Amino acid sequence: MAQPQAPLARPLVGFVCLVLVHCFILVTACPEADFGQLLNEFCLTKFKLEMDEIDKNLWCDWGQTVKSYREVTNCTYLVAQKLDCYWPGPQVNDFFITIHRNYFHDCPATGRVPKDPPSNVLCPFIIAPILVTLLGTALVVYKSQRNEGIV
Repeated sequence: MAQPQAPLARPLVGFVCLVLVHCFILVTACPEADFGQLLNEFCLTKFKLEMDEIDKNLWCDWGQTVKSYREVTNCTYLVAQKLDCYWPGPQVNDFFITIHRNYFHDCPATGRVPKDPPSNVLCPFIIAPILVTLLGTALVVYKSQRNEGIV
């Protein structure tokens, strides 16, 4: 026969579990202050040096900056992995927003300035639908005037 638990035992077990979970989170949590500092020390410093070697007029040229950008991305991933932090997380997002604000703020979103295609490409795409519409309209009018076969 099972003995009834004391009324105080159930809340005590819950409290002990809560304390253990809290200790586990403290031990395994990402040290956010260190994470941000290491991102700046290791990743941003190297990225700044590499970007300073590139002429500012070429910062929007993806071919010139892709290597540096790929390396800074890998650096943030490795730092996050070493510290057991989530990647990408809020600090990594803020880190890249800062990079984009400082280095790529004048660059177009697609990497190229959008412009209209040349006229020899654009005109057929404009004229063809107009001609098809006129031809279809003429065919409907022609068929509606001829009543052959309709009883």
